[in-house]
Amino acid sequence: MYSRAYIEITNTCNLNCSFCHGTARKPRQMTLGEFARIVGSLKGVTEYLYLHVLGEPLTHPLLPTFIEYASKNGFKVAITTNGTLLDRLGDSLILAGAYKVSVSLHSFEGEDASLREEYLKECIDFANRASDAGVLCVLRLWNRTDGQDRECKELNDSVLDMLHKRFGKDWSFSARGARIKDKLHLEYGERFEWPDANAKNFGERVFCHGLDDHFAILCDGTVVPCCLDAEGDIPLGNIFESDIRSILSSWRALTIKEGFSKKLAVEPLCQRCKYARRFKL
Repeated sequence: MYSRAYIEITNTCNLNCSFCHGTARKPRQMTLGEFARIVGSLKGVTEYLYLHVLGEPLTHPLLPTFIEYASKNGFKVAITTNGTLLDRLGDSLILAGAYKVSVSLHSFEGEDASLREEYLKECIDFANRASDAGVLCVLRLWNRTDGQDRECKELNDSVLDMLHKRFGKDWSFSARGARIKDKLHLEYGERFEWPDANAKNFGERVFCHGLDDHFAILCDGTVVPCCLDAEGDIPLGNIFESDIRSILSSWRALTIKEGFSKKLAVEPLCQRCKYARRFKL
C-alpha cells in the first residue's frame, strides 16, 4: 500500500512562478470519466490522492466533483494550490469534502506587492474557515535559501504579521513550522529546483522516496515514479491502457525502486535531481 498517489488533473496554471518548472506538454485537463477510471484503479493501492503535480487544480471546473467522487469512494483527497482562487472557489472544496488543502503562499513572490495584503487575507480567511470545518490546512512558505532575498523576506514578514494579528502568538513550533491551531499549520521549506533532463548530473549516489511511498499520474494518464517528473521523462506506463499494479511492478519500476533501496539513482533524471539530495544516504 502506497501512502499517496499524485494525480495531475490539469497541467495548466493561472500564474507563471519563477520557481516552477512549467511544462512543454500540451495543455490538458482530465475528464470526469478519466478521473473515475483512475479512482477505480487505485482502490487497494493507496488511500490518499493528492490532486497536483503541475498546474493549478482550482482552474479545473470539475475539481469539487472530483473531490466528492473520490471521497465517496473511500479516498482522502488533498490539493496544493497557489491560493489565488480561494476567495471564489475555496468554500466548494470544504463542501466537497477535501481532507487537506496546502496553500503555497510563496507563489505570490513574483506578483504585485500592492495586492499582497488582500491575497494573504483571502488565503488566511479560507484556512480559518476550512480548519474550523475539519479540513487540514497548511500555509506553505517553501522559499528558504542560503541568503534570503528582500522580496522573500517581505512576503514572509507579511505572512507572520497577519497571522499573529489574527491568531496571536501562542503557537506550537517544530522543525518544519508551527501549529497555529487545530488543523491549521504554517510550514517552512527550502526552495528547490525541479529536476531537468538537461541539468548537471550529480552522480548516481542518492536516495528518494519515489515508488517507495508514492508515485504520480500525469493528466494524460502517464504513470511516473515521482511527483517531480514534470515532463514525464520516466514513463512507466499509462493507467488508461494498463493495470496500475502491472505498471508499478514492471521491470523499469522495480529497477528504480531497487536502486533507491541501495541509495543509487538508475535513471538519468534522478541523477540530476537536487531535491533528492536532501535525503540522508
